[in-house]
Amino acid sequence: MANTADNDEGTQAHDGRSPAKRLVTNVPRLDFITKGGLIQGSSYAIIGPPGSGKTVFANQIAFEHVRTGGKALYVTLLTESHGRMLENLSQMTFFDPSVIPEKLQYISAYRDLEKEGLKGLLELVRKNAQQHGATLLIIDGMDAAKEFARSDLSFKRFLQDLQTFCNILGCTSLLLAPHHQGEIHPENTAVDGIFELSLWLHGPRAVRELIAIKFRGGPSLLGRHEVEISDQGMVIHPRTEVQFAHPAAQGREDRIRMPFGIPRLDDAMKGGLLSGSTTLLLGAPGTGKTLLGLRFLLEGARAGQPGFYFGFYETPPRLIEKALGTGMKDFKKYVDEGLIEIQWQPPLEHNMDSLAERLLERIEERKVDRLRLFIDGVSGFRSAAVYPDRLGRFFSALTHQLRMMDVTTLYSDETPLFSPGVDMPQPEAASTVENVILVRYVELRSQLYRLLSIMKMRESAYDSSIREFSISSDGITVADTFESAESILTGHARMTSGSRPAARADARAGIKAPLGTKGAKSRSTKKQPAKKRAPASASRRSRT
Repeated sequence: MANTADNDEGTQAHDGRSPAKRLVTNVPRLDFITKGGLIQGSSYAIIGPPGSGKTVFANQIAFEHVRTGGKALYVTLLTESHGRMLENLSQMTFFDPSVIPEKLQYISAYRDLEKEGLKGLLELVRKNAQQHGATLLIIDGMDAAKEFARSDLSFKRFLQDLQTFCNILGCTSLLLAPHHQGEIHPENTAVDGIFELSLWLHGPRAVRELIAIKFRGGPSLLGRHEVEISDQGMVIHPRTEVQFAHPAAQGREDRIRMPFGIPRLDDAMKGGLLSGSTTLLLGAPGTGKTLLGLRFLLEGARAGQPGFYFGFYETPPRLIEKALGTGMKDFKKYVDEGLIEIQWQPPLEHNMDSLAERLLERIEERKVDRLRLFIDGVSGFRSAAVYPDRLGRFFSALTHQLRMMDVTTLYSDETPLFSPGVDMPQPEAASTVENVILVRYVELRSQLYRLLSIMKMRESAYDSSIREFSISSDGITVADTFESAESILTGHARMTSGSRPAARADARAGIKAPLGTKGAKSRSTKKQPAKKRAPASASRRSRT
């Protein structure tokens, strides 16, 4: 029995009729886009330029269909030979030669088309589909068939006759044809659905996309969706902001505090971040964002809470080495035990939506409670975006989905190394996240200081004081305050007159305090000029 399903969303008739039967394709996320699969017995045009993946797409549907009990007939016209096609497909994981030809049959119909035209082609298809008992029909090379039509009208009649036959047989049909942007295909009005595949360049990067232009008989997910072709075949990545627009789960009500394990920082946050919240960690390169994120995961592991690192720039061995070098001696132990998981994305051409899917699917697979997540580098998602104007909606959807999964998320994002103000790389992110922590450098009397401040915490009281923090082989230390400097957030700090700076938290690491910071002693004093001596002659006259 072929893999079909009833779909009660959008296909349930208002007059009480049964919903349309669905042919489930099992192509990753295609059935999500079509809200349950193709309508059984309908005809679909698959169009796109050469190299966009039409043949892989159709064969993948065919192999998945026969794997679940259906039978497929693949008819080729003026395309590559069957031997070459199957040789290329043999590299795909869905390819199964054992189903050929009993369940999946390939025939060439170009000679019949050349001799007898569309009538001969239709007769050949009818005969073989009936003999094979096909529930899926694929005709590859519809542009060649169109060349033998006397007019657009005669070609539409051929399509109508083909559809009538397929409806009687209960067979779903896929019609493949090349298509270039700007071309008009009148016959597309005769089919029940149109899937357009595209291949274009975004700078040096090649981008494949799928659009469900038309889908009769039910709803579909409109818009462009990026596509990848690998050894698994075609994988479709629906836009994250549409895919997770309506999360099924609800966030937990019993929220707890998630500390960093850094005393002054946790005190400033009244015990830590609230579980299920999202925090943006902003800072210039080298200010310690990654170390703060690793410290957050380590503190959770010590309390038995699982952690997940999702990053782009540092390999797992380098991360473990960095943690060990800054006092986090047991970090490797928790990684080896699996309580902390590190997922590193190699520096390749990523797809933004596939990254989000990989992250969320792995979280679902772990099936753990109170997960701590550190996404090291929002810029990794930003560099994968083909359409930068999507970023705001993308992060809003991803953040909301993580929140519904009760994941406590910490993002890191970079600001300029030295800036006269606080620049948000993603301004709309401020309204998406609950908390914002800023770490930065400030120069004071030829000395660089690291400063930390909590810029925002929703649903919680917090201390907004600017604090100096240091990183050493003993770990991360946050000082009480940095009250000795004015205008710190401008990046141009200056000492206040007569003030004494806060105790240097990194004095133990051997870092000396700047010169001239000892209150009144640091103020310069001018030497009083000596009184002028009177000339000697004038002195003698005065005595006489």
